[in-house]
Amino acid sequence: MSEVERESMEFDVVIVGAGPAGLAASIRLKQLNPELSVVVLEKGGEVGAHILSGAVVDPIGIDRLLPEWRSESDHPFKTPVTDDRFLVLGPAGSFRLPNFMMPPLMNNHGNYIVSLGNVCKWLAGHAEALGVEIYPGFAAADLLYNDEGAVIGVVTGDMGVERDGTHGPNYAPGMALLGKYVLIGEGARGSLAKQLIAKFGLAEGREPQKFGIGLKELWEVKPENHKPGLVQHSFGWPLDTSTGGGSFLYHLENNQVAVGFVLHLNYKNPYISPFEEFQRFKTHPAIRGTFEGAKRIGYGARAITEGGWQSVPKLSFPGGVLMGCSAGMVNVPRIKGSHNAVLSGMLAAEHVAGAIAAGRANDDLVSYEEAWRSSDIGKDLKKVRNVKPLWSKFGLWLGVALGGFDMWLNTLFGGSLFGTMKHGKTDAQSLEPASKHRPIHYEKPDGVLTFDRLSSVFLSNTNHEENQPVHLQVKDMNLQKASEFAVFAGPSTRYCPAGVYEWVDADGNSLAGGPGAAEKGGPADRSNPEARFVINAQNCVHCKTCDIKDPNQNINWVPPQGGEGPVYLNM
Repeated sequence: MSEVERESMEFDVVIVGAGPAGLAASIRLKQLNPELSVVVLEKGGEVGAHILSGAVVDPIGIDRLLPEWRSESDHPFKTPVTDDRFLVLGPAGSFRLPNFMMPPLMNNHGNYIVSLGNVCKWLAGHAEALGVEIYPGFAAADLLYNDEGAVIGVVTGDMGVERDGTHGPNYAPGMALLGKYVLIGEGARGSLAKQLIAKFGLAEGREPQKFGIGLKELWEVKPENHKPGLVQHSFGWPLDTSTGGGSFLYHLENNQVAVGFVLHLNYKNPYISPFEEFQRFKTHPAIRGTFEGAKRIGYGARAITEGGWQSVPKLSFPGGVLMGCSAGMVNVPRIKGSHNAVLSGMLAAEHVAGAIAAGRANDDLVSYEEAWRSSDIGKDLKKVRNVKPLWSKFGLWLGVALGGFDMWLNTLFGGSLFGTMKHGKTDAQSLEPASKHRPIHYEKPDGVLTFDRLSSVFLSNTNHEENQPVHLQVKDMNLQKASEFAVFAGPSTRYCPAGVYEWVDADGNSLAGGPGAAEKGGPADRSNPEARFVINAQNCVHCKTCDIKDPNQNINWVPPQGGEGPVYLNM
């Protein structure tokens, strides 16, 4: 990239990602020092376009960032939680867990059911009113370093590059944005955060980061099936007792219901399809009635960080910091991370503003790293640090029971009999060869309650210029065929929620699932010497699951041209 002549712009602070963390950081910086020049880069075509979350928001962060927000008429927090339910699902029935059994931190009263994308649009308005510059449609593609190795800025992606890497007629080089500090708030498995963690050894001494894939649909339901303020979480069926995950129904305003499914990506069986499990979940007797006579109006998917307290990397590096889901600050049992994202953005801003006021630049903000564990973020994550490893180690029934017991111990006594448990393997290492498992049969979608992946991607408004370099980079295609296909039966065709990956024969016939084929559940023809890996990159919803779950870590997700990808509406 250094060989291309680029325009450059200088700021005090460069922020990557217009999510809750990045926008909160920009607002707090301007609150502390209105003279600071602050820029926020957002790869989505508009703020909120790539934001996907449940979402039930704990307002602790917003209350601190904008204490007077409730007096505003245009804020997006329209639906307070009025009913909080926890269900355990079996194949044919369900039972409700009494609320008194749940640790206090699991209580959702006082929280709000929202579209997190709309929350980000609202926060962006506050940021711009304070003088923050926000550049949507600009993907931060690379990092810039000084001679000492410190980060001094980012480079936005080039536009108009042809598929073969040559410059097309509309080629425009990306810009260099330089800052005294660079704040990374890209969300889960961000491409720059991944580079920084590797370059500076930020994960040394920490447990591997763990992830889940979250899938969500937005429905417009019949008025008689709408219960504004109802939050319903469930676990169990359709997953077996050794596969972690959960589900939710959130009743928003305007007869809208968000339904979602989270599957932990440490699953072993390569024949599992998270998308198909989500579709099966909706057919449960305790769930399907909500959607009788309803219309599906939105779909999306996104990776979620699940490692928590013991997996958060060192947050500071020479020249900048990690924030929010780039750092892994989701509270897994609560299925909440946006409150910690806002708090981490504020905390980062306070340490950055202090450093700039002291005349410093591009150094390692170790004070931020030292502060977060004793802050409300750390207190929130520490209480639940063993829930994920207990479930992974002991399975659904015993693991969930022990997790609840551990949360009570941490809440009442501030400690745990288990100490701090380890996660062990990465999610990629957890996948087992296909020979150890049997294919799963998934029913054909009915087009009313259950759907295929391609019609779902259509609802995400995803768009990519096809004649650009493929942004899903396979490092070694021979390894992909010899291992991902021949040993693991092509799990990419099933874990991808957007039909991006296919294994096909010489005539283009599917060998291991692919768009619209996962529900067939048949075994892959892994002996075919002409098997070919097809990447339908234009379908990608930027969930990053392939970057996480590929058993050989052979797929690298990088940003496509800025402004491309999904355009989520009210999600």
